[in-house]
Amino acid sequence: MGRNFILVLIVLAVLMVITDTANVRPFFIVKETERALLLRFGEVVRADIGKGLHFKIPIANNVRKFDSRILTLDSAPERYFTIGKKPLDVDSFAKWRVVDVEGYYTATGGGDEAIARGILQNRINEGLRNEIGKRDMHEVISGERDELMQVLTTSLDAIVREDVGVEIIDIRVKKIELPAEVSTTVYQRMNSEREIEAKQYRATGNEQSLIIRADADRQVVVIEANAYRDSETIRGDGDATSARIYAEAFGKDPEFYEFYRSINAYKDVFQGKNDMLVIDPSSEFFKYLKQSDQG
Repeated sequence: MGRNFILVLIVLAVLMVITDTANVRPFFIVKETERALLLRFGEVVRADIGKGLHFKIPIANNVRKFDSRILTLDSAPERYFTIGKKPLDVDSFAKWRVVDVEGYYTATGGGDEAIARGILQNRINEGLRNEIGKRDMHEVISGERDELMQVLTTSLDAIVREDVGVEIIDIRVKKIELPAEVSTTVYQRMNSEREIEAKQYRATGNEQSLIIRADADRQVVVIEANAYRDSETIRGDGDATSARIYAEAFGKDPEFYEFYRSINAYKDVFQGKNDMLVIDPSSEFFKYLKQSDQG
């Protein structure tokens, strides 16, 4: 009996290997990274089979397995128009995964991933076209870019869950560019705007410069006038003090003061050897010279 049992096991193993391609194996395994559904003559009889070992009826049942991991849909750049009819070339990608195996199988003609990607691509393009068409260029590029992606992800996820059986986890924009035929015009306009702004700044700067220079010149005039006034006041006070000191000094001896003045006058008059003075010798000017001759 032991030999017969071993022989039966060997025959069953050989049959399982030979008939595996004919899908008559009575069991199947679903990995952690997979989701599966069980078909009976092409009709879904059990959906979303969990991981592990499962049994089926050979020949009558067929198993379809699908990747349950997060997948990436990397779209080709598409052109969209803003609310101001400005064209933008947008390069985007999406993260998605299968959540409803039966719905996915039905919507994609038997679980064809290429069909699923095509459906998602069309829905994402349509969503981007609608959302970008509600915003201007600044909002799409920087102002409301994150909000746009969040709104699009939420709205598309609700749609494709029901229609395709997949979940949209995230939609992101890799790059936004102006079309080549528009870039030159935009850059020229930007340069013109910056040049106008620069001229305005220069004009404002020149105006401020003139105001500052005029104020500085006014302050120079005021400072010089005040300095001259103060100097004249000080000089006048000095002259008055000098005259008072001279008066006090010479008032003590008027005769000496008169002699001192005459000597200074002689010195000023007879500075050069060729100087000539025509004057009456008996005038008061030669008073002290006469006294010197008499002495």
